Amino acid sequence: MRNPPPYMVLMMSTAPEAAQAPVATNAATAAARAVAAVKEYGRGATSVRAVDGITLELARGRFTAIMGPSGSGKSTLLHCMAGLDRLTEGSTYIGDVELGSLSDKELTLLRRAKVGFIFQTFNLVPTLDALDNIVLPLTIAGRKPDQAALDEVVRITGLGDRLSHRPAELSGGQQQRVAAARALVSRPEIIFADEPTGNLDSRASAELLDFLGHAVTDLGQTIAMVTHDPLAASHADRVVFLADGRVVEEMASPTADGILDVMRHLGG
Repeated sequence: MRNPPPYMVLMMSTAPEAAQAPVATNAATAAARAVAAVKEYGRGATSVRAVDGITLELARGRFTAIMGPSGSGKSTLLHCMAGLDRLTEGSTYIGDVELGSLSDKELTLLRRAKVGFIFQTFNLVPTLDALDNIVLPLTIAGRKPDQAALDEVVRITGLGDRLSHRPAELSGGQQQRVAAARALVSRPEIIFADEPTGNLDSRASAELLDFLGHAVTDLGQTIAMVTHDPLAASHADRVVFLADGRVVEEMASPTADGILDVMRHLGG
């Protein structure tokens, strides 16, 4: 998933307060799912099938990593499951709301209400301090953050003594934790993370992954993360491996060594 500019991130997360996001009519066991999902680019002989008939469920309250060689379709799949792109065929759902049936406006409302995003780049507003960046999507939507939820997110991120600092005064790892806290503070249905440790050193990566793990275990958050890093993926409850646009293997309770073995087999 290409990193969108800051204004697009805000559009993903905000919309006029008077509007209402689509409401699911039945309880779903998965926070998000894809059913026979196909995504093609181009036409005719030059077409590329980036996602080739994938059916996948992302269980509530679980941390799922998605891995695969370059060109395997992992970011495209995440993009479509997050409602940032539309499928060529098949269906994707957030809860039990089918995304293909929604207009662009309805998709924006759904993302604002139910989805959080963490990208490789931090997309923080440089003139705002950390606290204002964390609550910015809520502020634009005319909403006040739930103080207990905000306090819990700040505690988990370990940013309590940095809230008055602007991005330029924070390390890369701290900036990414601010971005992660921003995604989490509204308690979305699911957080989609695309290579969130890609711009971080090993220490900052470990701190961010610890935060994401605590968000799952302490807050019951659902997270889906695309990554190329076996160590990062080993923090997840489950790893889904893609190759040529298809799910080819899964691993529960993954280890870095076990993930490396599978990636070597896949050529990643």
